[in-house]
Amino acid sequence: MVNFTIQDVLIAAGDDYATVDVQVVDSKIAAIAPNLQVIGTAIDGKNKLLLPGFFNAHTHSSEMWQRGIMSMFPLELWLAELYDFAPLDPEEIYLSALGTAVETLLSGGTSVVDHLVLIPGLELETIAIATRAYREVGIRAFIAPLIQDESLTAGMPSGESAQTHEPYFRSTAATLEIIEEAVKQFHRPDEGINILVAPTGIQLCTDALFQGCTELSDRYNLCRHSHLLETKAQEKLAQEKYGCTAVEHLKRIGFLSNKTSLAHCVWLNDADIAILAETQSTVVHNPLSNLRLGSGIAPILKYRQAGVNVTFGCDGASSNDSQDLLEAIKIGSILHNVTDSDYQHWITPRQAVEMASLGGANGLNIADKLGSLTVGKQADLVLYDLTNLSLLPRTDPIGLLVLGRPSNVVNSAWVNGKQIVTDGKVTTINVDELKQELFNRSQWKTKRKSETVAQIEAHYRTFMGL
Repeated sequence: MVNFTIQDVLIAAGDDYATVDVQVVDSKIAAIAPNLQVIGTAIDGKNKLLLPGFFNAHTHSSEMWQRGIMSMFPLELWLAELYDFAPLDPEEIYLSALGTAVETLLSGGTSVVDHLVLIPGLELETIAIATRAYREVGIRAFIAPLIQDESLTAGMPSGESAQTHEPYFRSTAATLEIIEEAVKQFHRPDEGINILVAPTGIQLCTDALFQGCTELSDRYNLCRHSHLLETKAQEKLAQEKYGCTAVEHLKRIGFLSNKTSLAHCVWLNDADIAILAETQSTVVHNPLSNLRLGSGIAPILKYRQAGVNVTFGCDGASSNDSQDLLEAIKIGSILHNVTDSDYQHWITPRQAVEMASLGGANGLNIADKLGSLTVGKQADLVLYDLTNLSLLPRTDPIGLLVLGRPSNVVNSAWVNGKQIVTDGKVTTINVDELKQELFNRSQWKTKRKSETVAQIEAHYRTFMGL
């Protein structure tokens, strides 16, 4: 087991900071106090800030291959373009999972929730490949295989026109069998690999799929993950499908719980927010993709006032187009200052850090093990270099980290006590080789034409009144 002691390191203490030593014994935090005896390796924490690792609580790793090229479209058209060009090559799935893990680590994240797009016909292989990549890097991974059982056009409201949709290529039962098999093969929480049940959302999933996922979640004690009401179109669709809001419907069919995290949650009303609080569901805020796709600004301050747990995600790297968690935390904090003129409701840097760490752990039902610098918790830790130019001159360290534009500030990171970032570099894999592979397997390009967008754009513009 891993033992080390970080000496003379700055930690948040109440409203202030304290300089302490942090002992890690058998991969857990054993003591936090000044002048502790050194156990295991001594690590110099002088002029550094120690925080619990953050959670990149919602992303899609394989979207890395599309970043910077996707058209300026709203979600429904953007998805159509994405699917026309999605990678179907297992090696590309592997490389983009490595890249997602590295970028997350170097921006303060020690855990990633990957709503993983599956290659049709190679679903279990896709999950195995992502699992291998995350194990190699050493990041804590929550793999949420993205599943649906309705075809893409079903994700848009019909409006006045009668729409017929192609049946989805795989049955609901076959999809649930794949997820159950994935749980048996890959769900190893003690080894840092977790499988989640993850229907993509109400727009492309039947009740049977949601209920099948709930049943698997209960049987195997798995967390649940889904997109929820990312766009105005989805709000309209829920009324068409259910005659009530999507949140009311998900509560009725039993999907909401303290093990459920929901990405986006932009278009919820006050009654919906009360339901999330009552069911102890978590909201994953993805501010950058919500802006990039024109989805809207999620009512995060209302969630917090209602007692709903909120954490942050980058979302996939073609709707953001980065995996910089510190950037998502900054935008996700200050964006809301324009939504509520009462500045006493605004998110402070310390609250943002707690949302990114303990909020993420709460959303995955593991706040007893992760998410804070607490004796007895697992050592998922990040050490920030406070002498870095972007964190100078010296003022409030957490304020500098959250409100600044810190770059290359992660000095070290540990997951379950194992050091995987040292002196600002990921040490478990060869990042230079990864960069070369990503470069070699891609080419500069500008515009390309999506056939699916051409087919559905007129209908989209009609029901959105454009």
